[in-house]
Amino acid sequence: MQKTDWNTLADEDFRSQVRTFFHANYPEHLRYPKTRLRWVQVRDWYLTLSKQGWLAPAWPQKYGGMGLTPSKLLIFMEELELHGIGRAPDMGIVMVGPLLIQHGTEEQKAYYLPKILSGEHVWCQGYSEPNAGSDLASLRTEAVLDGDHFIVNGQKTWTSLAQDATHIFMLVRTDKKAKKQEGISFLLAETSTPGLELRPIRNLAGHEEFCETFLRDVRVPKANIVGELNRGWTIAKALLSFERIGIGGPKQSQYAMARLEELALQLGLTEDQGFMDTYARYKLDVLDHSALYERFVDQVRRGETLGSDVSMLKIVGTENYQKISQLLVETAGSAGGLVGDVDIDGESFDWLTSYYNARPATIYGGSNEIQRNILSSQVLGLTS
Repeated sequence: MQKTDWNTLADEDFRSQVRTFFHANYPEHLRYPKTRLRWVQVRDWYLTLSKQGWLAPAWPQKYGGMGLTPSKLLIFMEELELHGIGRAPDMGIVMVGPLLIQHGTEEQKAYYLPKILSGEHVWCQGYSEPNAGSDLASLRTEAVLDGDHFIVNGQKTWTSLAQDATHIFMLVRTDKKAKKQEGISFLLAETSTPGLELRPIRNLAGHEEFCETFLRDVRVPKANIVGELNRGWTIAKALLSFERIGIGGPKQSQYAMARLEELALQLGLTEDQGFMDTYARYKLDVLDHSALYERFVDQVRRGETLGSDVSMLKIVGTENYQKISQLLVETAGSAGGLVGDVDIDGESFDWLTSYYNARPATIYGGSNEIQRNILSSQVLGLTS
């Protein structure tokens, strides 16, 4: 079958085709989900995208992707957000696939990439540990070479949707004598491997989006290392930069502001000067954030590598989201303390879950304190 070169289309023609497909095929009941969707909920949509050839828009066409340029990719992502399409378990698409395409062996690419596209393999990320979250290079999970296998022992935490995953990619320490940023390697493993145990973590909202991952004498084939031995940190840094521009997008804050405006109109608060002063400040903050986001988006459009200053985006985006969700709950009054959809003068919304979701945003993906340290040392050149 001849593949379409989407990059030859005019931007508006491409946008129109993407928008039409999303409207025709994405399930209406899954639009704008309040929590991360589980695999059983989005499997059919995942396979619909796969059949269309749209599951991996950033992958080269030779590996089954759309091969989109940065500008076309941004259009695709914008349409996903505008249509309220929930994020599927996508670690295989956005992290493992690009990683293997750039650093994997031909054997790894041939084995793993088709199974990601078919949905046979669902991936989760094994980075954070109880004592190595924002300071990820302090990780202690150890992999010792034993013939043709690594023997892995340790613990990972905050492993997103690991209970749905068939595979995990993880950072492990393979040289305890090296400096902490060195001696780290990148391994791939099946979650069904003996000795690997997953335990869901129930959050304040009652959801189980994350897991603890325990590894006790887990045998991982030596062939499952990605890149060179003890050079995994370089790979991890590239993936984290991509993660931070994703976390730092303005859509969550924009959506929360829209709900706040609707609620204020319902309650007649547009005549309340104190409320409107706060609302106006937050609205301007979101506009500033959007402008900052566009600056980094322009870098991506030009094909430039994102630098350490992308940490600004994560700080501004998550802190805006937190304060807006706080005001949203306060404005909702007693309804803001109730779990589930609550009606206020005809406006029904799960006010509390929005607040709960905003709380950890300044922590995951590298805490905002660590992001400020990065800006201080790597952008401003300051020393402690």
